[in-house]
Amino acid sequence: MKFSAFAVTVLATGHAAAFTPIAFNPVSRQQSTRLHGMFDGLIKQFGGGGDADTSRTTELASSSTATPAMGGCPFAAAFNGISLPGYPPLEVQQEYADALDKVNWDGVKTDLKQLFSDSKDWWPADYGHYGGLFIRLAWHCTGSYRMSDGRGGCDGGAQRFDPERSWDDNTNLDKARRLLEPIKLKHGIGLSWGDLFVLSGTMAIEDMGGPVLGFCGGRIDHVDNSQTRALGPTPEQQAFSECEVDGDCQAPLGQNTLGLIYVNPEGPMGVPDPQGAADTIRDVFGRMDMDDRENVALIGGGHTFGKAHGASEASPGDKPFENPSNSWDGGRGMDTVTSGFEGAWTAQPTKWDNAYFKNLLNYEWESWMGPGGHYQWRVVGGKGPKAPAAYPADTKELQDIMMLTTDIGLLKDPEYRKYVEEFAADEEAFAKAFGDVWYKLVNRDMGPVSRCVGPFTAPAQEFQFPLPDAPAELADMGAVSADLNELMETSDGDDFIRLAMQSANTFRATDYLGGCNGARIRFEPGSKWPANAGLDKTLALLEPIKESFGDSLSWADLIVLAGNVAVERAGSPALPFCAGRTDAPDGAGWNPLEYGNADAPTSVDDMTERFLRRGLTAKEFVALSFATHPSVESLRGVITSSKGDAGDDVFAQGLQFDPDMRQWAEYYISAGDDVYGNDFASAWNKLMNSDRFDGPTGNLCTLSP
Repeated sequence: MKFSAFAVTVLATGHAAAFTPIAFNPVSRQQSTRLHGMFDGLIKQFGGGGDADTSRTTELASSSTATPAMGGCPFAAAFNGISLPGYPPLEVQQEYADALDKVNWDGVKTDLKQLFSDSKDWWPADYGHYGGLFIRLAWHCTGSYRMSDGRGGCDGGAQRFDPERSWDDNTNLDKARRLLEPIKLKHGIGLSWGDLFVLSGTMAIEDMGGPVLGFCGGRIDHVDNSQTRALGPTPEQQAFSECEVDGDCQAPLGQNTLGLIYVNPEGPMGVPDPQGAADTIRDVFGRMDMDDRENVALIGGGHTFGKAHGASEASPGDKPFENPSNSWDGGRGMDTVTSGFEGAWTAQPTKWDNAYFKNLLNYEWESWMGPGGHYQWRVVGGKGPKAPAAYPADTKELQDIMMLTTDIGLLKDPEYRKYVEEFAADEEAFAKAFGDVWYKLVNRDMGPVSRCVGPFTAPAQEFQFPLPDAPAELADMGAVSADLNELMETSDGDDFIRLAMQSANTFRATDYLGGCNGARIRFEPGSKWPANAGLDKTLALLEPIKESFGDSLSWADLIVLAGNVAVERAGSPALPFCAGRTDAPDGAGWNPLEYGNADAPTSVDDMTERFLRRGLTAKEFVALSFATHPSVESLRGVITSSKGDAGDDVFAQGLQFDPDMRQWAEYYISAGDDVYGNDFASAWNKLMNSDRFDGPTGNLCTLSP
């Protein structure tokens, strides 16, 4: 049995797979008649007559004109939470949200500063200060972020779980987490591991005199690795983003070497080739949205502090997945083996300065095989600066500074070198650049500034894609709704449903980007995605209404309200409308979102990954997918048809063979139209308001009608 899956394909793929012409092209008269027939069927299912009842929309929209407390929304700020695999139960998230408001952040900072200089015999601090260790902890937790699908980063604190905790790049970071554990236990559930990791690195920079822009709190700890298994190496990673040659892994993976956060510091495939290293840095750091100047500032700032550990070619010990109770049990102090490289980059590894760049420029460097059995770089003739002994209780000997192949790459690449020269000559410019890029590094997965909590939050940054404030006085949404109903008497409602869904389904729960707020679908790149072909005509239909209400009505509110009106005319239960969205000046906020929004899923697993990434459960996805199906009997036919009948229709395959999707299809068939209608309305409302943040777990709008 063949059927139309318009709502399904827009939500899951960004364009229609089963019924391509509807999603891609202006609707033909024949298709329009078919769609109206489908909507009529839905209206009858939900008790409506042949003509849509517009009073519900108008009445609801009119109620939204009451002066709201927050951003023009007629609902009190509500706890939202995230119902996805890997997240704690909602009641635990509520406890966390309540406790987060009570965290004594100044007290946490004080405890961290005391810890930095409290060296432990079981893991002595380099140079008597743990700063370098905690900078590495924070960097390696946040540096796993990738722009392709928004996965990675320190939100979730997933470095506590495999696969990340067993990455070669995270060797011995179990000691850093152990050092932090008393502070975590002291401050309780409101201080998440993710926040503590990031704050420890940020405060370490500040404690050693470095520039700090601020701290954005509110990371929600995961309870397992469900959200990060895709980072690899795992079967899930191989299924979705196979790395054919380790060391040359391609996007959508964030790193080019599995088990590292970025690139091999020894050089491409272990070859000490500085230009090749520079090229891989540009590629791989670009996958997390860093440019050349940011790359140089970030690497230089990070390598201003601490040292690398490769005292010998001995093994650092078993990885956590191999021996969880006694992992990384190799040497300590002078005998520590972590990365396999040995030495500090500057002569004062616990002090902020721009000596890293001066050292690159002022000395001649040569590659050699270091004591850890890896290529690293030294000053020719041994006449360079010397760092103090990292463990003076064991030795008083000074140590020659060193560089990695990736450091020398910054010197040899012409574009990178100009920033090396800039920062060597202007320490103030270096400090500003590093403070900015560190804040970006550690918060790239946190979404808009409205999700940040705590007294140290910096003003909204460009990478957070800030939006203007809502107007003091909003349009009469009842009047807007009435105009929309009049427009839809002579226009196809499916166009407005598609416009709203194409805006909303860009939302990613992985890094909180996308969604309707900002109405970025009006601009490139989103306006040029094949999935959105023809939507310029739908926007043109709405333009007279927008002009009529002026600045009091944002495009974002108009697009969502038009979708609501169209869905209600199709037979949905009454939908609440939460006004107060504002319009972005451009489409930059959608630059990272093409992956998964401009192509069709190639398998059921791919489709499942996409709806999970949008923060939808299988139940919510199936409820939304049924929006324009003509009858329960048709759905019954889909899930009972043979594999051959499903053909290349990925959604039909999912209903037939994916257990989660099938169980909810069967549930709605058994439960009937009222249950389905309410669940559809709830899922629609959630999707349309997913980006209306009020802190890390709150939402400015209620998420149920």
